[in-house]
Amino acid sequence: MGSFSIWHWLIVLLIVVMVFGTKKLKNMGSDLGGAVKGFKDGMKDGASSASEDKPAAQVTNAAASDKTTIDVEAKQKS
Repeated sequence: MGSFSIWHWLIVLLIVVMVFGTKKLKNMGSDLGGAVKGFKDGMKDGASSASEDKPAAQVTNAAASDKTTIDVEAKQKS
């Protein structure tokens, strides 16, 4: 009841091919592949540009020089 056999999946695949046609399924597959490739390329570009813009040493110095940042260790009550 919980899982389908291979025959169920083949029948579903046959119905999908009959409804949409092979040309439309091919176009949908290539569009999906292009979208995934574009997403991966965008993630690579975003990660590389973020690491090139501000190195880790500059990020920590920028946070320390910000006047609105409160250092908990320096503000202890006496």
